[in-house]
Amino acid sequence: MRAPIKALTLVLAAALAGPALSPDARAQERDSFRIAWSIYVGWMPWGYAADAGIIDRWADRYGIDIEVVQINDYIESINQYTAGAFDGCVMTNMDALTIPAAGGVDSTALIVGDFSDGNDGLVVKGDRSLEEMAGSTIHLVELSVSHYLLARALESVGLSERDVTLVNTSDADIVSVYTASPDVEAVVTWNPLLMEVAAMPDSTRLFDSSQIPGEIIDMMVVNTEVLEANPDFGRALVGAWYETMALMAAGDEEALTAMATAAGTDLAGYQAQLDSTQMFYEPAEAVAFTESPDLITTMDLVRQFSFTHGLLGPGAASPDVVGIAFPGGEVLGDPNNVNLRFTPDFMRLAAEDQL
Repeated sequence: MRAPIKALTLVLAAALAGPALSPDARAQERDSFRIAWSIYVGWMPWGYAADAGIIDRWADRYGIDIEVVQINDYIESINQYTAGAFDGCVMTNMDALTIPAAGGVDSTALIVGDFSDGNDGLVVKGDRSLEEMAGSTIHLVELSVSHYLLARALESVGLSERDVTLVNTSDADIVSVYTASPDVEAVVTWNPLLMEVAAMPDSTRLFDSSQIPGEIIDMMVVNTEVLEANPDFGRALVGAWYETMALMAAGDEEALTAMATAAGTDLAGYQAQLDSTQMFYEPAEAVAFTESPDLITTMDLVRQFSFTHGLLGPGAASPDVVGIAFPGGEVLGDPNNVNLRFTPDFMRLAAEDQL
């Protein structure tokens, strides 16, 4: 899932995306839509909802068609969304800011699905404290949410990235690098990789996302112009999502096993990942989270990190370059360049049984 986030990826987006609608065409009323998703514990429901016919049922209710496409490369999926090949895509809050929003695509967090509550973490060999990490070398996917988590971890004990050495390591190599070399002393990664390295002998989980709850958020993001011109697209997605959430909340073994299998694990393994994920099974929970002033605080932290690491683009003079809008009308950044919007409106329809 959470691969490196670099402004340069936007340059490649058009080449990756294939056929895409023009901005004018995207904003028109239409009856056919495409969304993309990739493998991660909190996004497996999209694949299940498509395979089980839940998406089709909700799309039929509104007289539309929704194609659900799995893309194995997470960053490629966001690049394709940014370039216009998809009307919606799963992504984290940080990635939504640094790729489509920073790239000029007005995007709306239609569904706030969950936040990482231990799914991301820092693991070290031996027994040491976080304060003792000064001078250490740490392997991670740079400019990803792992990088963000590490910055927050160091900050919590008065350290900074200047006090450690970072080694950019792909998520595909994290486990093998950690296990094969005694010289690799620490890694930051996400589940299921996190569980694998943390289970290694003489390993200690020093910090994880449960210590910064609500900061690494997993969402379904849609093009704002498409949503405004086609609100039934939003209604159908939200309806399908919360029908699937109800199955999960009820412990539907068939649904959960299907998600586990698609994720490459078994039911127990998938449940272990869910245990460190704060899923918003009830739409009212997601509404309350989206309306909380804590979300504004979180996004301020995220945009500050993104700016200082060059993720808002080479021309960004400050973190204010991209406007982020919240319920109640508050905006962080440039109110004349709002490209990321958090709204509870469609989730509230689900909470009030108004879909």
